[in-house]
Amino acid sequence: MAAKNNEPSERISNGGIHGPTNPMVTPLLNDLYQFTMAYAYWKAGKHQERAVFDLYFRKNPFGGEYTVFSGLEECVRFIANFKLTEDEIDFVRQSLTTSCEEAFFDYLRGLDCSDVEVYAIPEGSVVFPKIPLLRVEGPVAVVQLLETPFVNLINFASLVSTNAARHRKVAGKSKTLLEFGLRRAQGPDGGVGASKYCYIGGFDATSNVAAGKLFGIPLRGTHSHAFVSSYMSLDEITDKSLRRKDGSSTCEDFVSVVQTWLSKIQLLNGVFGETNQSELAAFTSYALAFPDNFLALVDTYDVMRSGIPNFCAVALALGDLGYKAVGIRLDSGDLAYLSCQARKFFCSIENEFGVPGFGKLIITASNDLNEETLDALNKQGHEVDAFGIGTYLVTCYAQAALGVVFKLVEINNQPRIKLSEDVSKVSIPCKKRSYRLYGKEGYPLVDIMTGENEPSPKVGERILCRHPFQESKRAYVVPQHVEELLRCYWPGKSGKNRETLPPLKEIRERCINQLEQMRPDHMRKLNPTPYKVSVSAKLYDFIHFLWLNEAPVGELQ
Repeated sequence: MAAKNNEPSERISNGGIHGPTNPMVTPLLNDLYQFTMAYAYWKAGKHQERAVFDLYFRKNPFGGEYTVFSGLEECVRFIANFKLTEDEIDFVRQSLTTSCEEAFFDYLRGLDCSDVEVYAIPEGSVVFPKIPLLRVEGPVAVVQLLETPFVNLINFASLVSTNAARHRKVAGKSKTLLEFGLRRAQGPDGGVGASKYCYIGGFDATSNVAAGKLFGIPLRGTHSHAFVSSYMSLDEITDKSLRRKDGSSTCEDFVSVVQTWLSKIQLLNGVFGETNQSELAAFTSYALAFPDNFLALVDTYDVMRSGIPNFCAVALALGDLGYKAVGIRLDSGDLAYLSCQARKFFCSIENEFGVPGFGKLIITASNDLNEETLDALNKQGHEVDAFGIGTYLVTCYAQAALGVVFKLVEINNQPRIKLSEDVSKVSIPCKKRSYRLYGKEGYPLVDIMTGENEPSPKVGERILCRHPFQESKRAYVVPQHVEELLRCYWPGKSGKNRETLPPLKEIRERCINQLEQMRPDHMRKLNPTPYKVSVSAKLYDFIHFLWLNEAPVGELQ
């Protein structure tokens, strides 16, 4: 998934699959009760019993009606390299009671995932509550040890990808979205993971250099207010020379060219006051360092009285030498108003001085942006081309967690169900297959779960789709296209073909394409229509039979 030469240096095993990106993801990245259960299974002789677990979530995040599934690749990397070291086994021994038999630790020593099967929806897919994102089959003790790592690897990944997709939906396809969240993220892993999963969710680039190296994500970034305020005057620029872009000659005093242009700009706009000369020095110095990539932060002192004129002077001077400035960044103030004023200024420069394309210079905005501020800017009208978004994006400020769960649905070919007074927490038993049914217009209509041995839904054949728990909610569907959702990503000893892990760019493209396939009313920000998740009539009957069978009958006295 990373650029070919950018893979982290790590052990490779099991078909050439690298270990997890984060070296902290080991079998010990677990809750203690997974090891206590593993010992109890082993002690009772149950540890090799064949179990099936579903990993899913119960409710879409952020008040929306869709979720983007991310984190699968890291799960596959984890199980491909699952092995406890001697140090890890020693620590487990110290953490459990002294009554644990030594033979259990011999069992842990030989533990791997060679007999585990993992079936999953492809990463980057749009997914919905109750539908299994992963189905994990294998000896109950080892599968239990996968629960916490899998939930951890998928929970935040899917949450932040969904958050990124929601920001992309509000911003629109034409805008460039830049992830600027590293400094505000929850630690290094939160920062690197957010960069990766925001890219999957539709962002175009990141400021995070580590993520760029690890995953091949495009990098963006220029300078901060500190760079601007570090300059006092133009006298600090000692080397004033700049070679023309075509290499034909060298301008020995670029500073004088900038000053000449600034005088012309001041006369054009009737601005007779001085712009901030230390800011002009900073812009000039930065342009001398990066003449091909000059993008200036213009709000250190005063955007319209200083930042914009100073930027334009430097940009026009660069133009004289064959270079094209990139644009500006606004990091404070009324972004809608300032972006419109800046665009007018650029257009007046283009018209007055005959500089083609100057009016279309890129305007980037930052400053604690989120879904709501993007929506407000759209309603006000603005001229921003690119948004740099950080804190609210990478911390998922609007919702702390997705709420992924990992539930036993079958053991030794016997379906199991988890009951609750809260119907939303009742699990759907048995090993299942999942399908997405599409209508005549090409939109997905409903996701349906069936028993493993039920016949697959067929194109053109009517099928009854039932709400898992509400008897009156049901509908017939005649699908025009049927997509089976779960694919084999780790075959264990089943002999099935394993899906290859796609590059990150393909995962991102899948996400974008799937979001575009969804019906608009499911995707809208305000009062979105819930997407239907259903079960077959046969599975519905079985769920309720098992529910009645397992629920204790009360007695009134």
